[in-house]
Amino acid sequence: MSGILDGDRQFHIQTTQDEISRYVILAGDPGRIPKIAGYFDDARQISFNREYNVYTGTLDGVKVSACSTGIGGPSSAIAVEELIKCGADTFIRVGTAGGIADKVRGGDLVVASAAICAEGTSREYLPSGYPATADFDVTYYLGHAARELSEDRDGCRCHVGIVHSKDSFYGQVAPETSPVFYTLKNRWESYKRLGCLCSEMECAAIYSVGLTRGVRCGAVLLAIWNMERTYSGEDDTKTLDTDRAIRCAVSAVRKLISADRESEKK
Repeated sequence: MSGILDGDRQFHIQTTQDEISRYVILAGDPGRIPKIAGYFDDARQISFNREYNVYTGTLDGVKVSACSTGIGGPSSAIAVEELIKCGADTFIRVGTAGGIADKVRGGDLVVASAAICAEGTSREYLPSGYPATADFDVTYYLGHAARELSEDRDGCRCHVGIVHSKDSFYGQVAPETSPVFYTLKNRWESYKRLGCLCSEMECAAIYSVGLTRGVRCGAVLLAIWNMERTYSGEDDTKTLDTDRAIRCAVSAVRKLISADRESEKK
């Protein structure tokens, strides 16, 4: 007896194995995917179903793909699971985040080496206390690319470290409106004291799937602002332009392609 998941085309992202590369750049916003694909050669749209907009092209003669995930962990995990079924094994998330650490200004890039699992999706993959970590090689090349694209001035720097992944956007930006305000505030204060760089909504889920399925994952995030600096009356820079983060991800994919080619020769 056949079921809804039995076809060659994946149920949610609506792609097949021959349409997807081993290298995939992920973004939450479907509208960001054509911008990413604009850096590919011979890019074409493969599918657009629900929040999943998928393009495939080439970089340096190697097939690469880009796929949107929507907002949050559940839809991101679905995308990564189905892309893996299509043969993908290397994922880089390009996202946006709000700065937490004082040194992170709006416009800075943050390479997420690991994510705090303050959301629910990771619990379906990782036991309590297990860290949601990025792949070392992906993080290394993202860090290298980020430094190449950065300058030592406000809004143009880069950072590598821990990020916070959550389920509720407004639980972060307006915690005082929640009945569990004190719990949220105390946890947030702990993250600040531990040097957490920024807060976003997808890394923990993506990294959890990657660890479970044995694939490589990493992320570069654009800090669009720093709410802690704003709330305390400090100066901050703000931006919604994700182009530098996109270029960072594309550059890291190129570096991974080159490194993988060299490894395959050995």
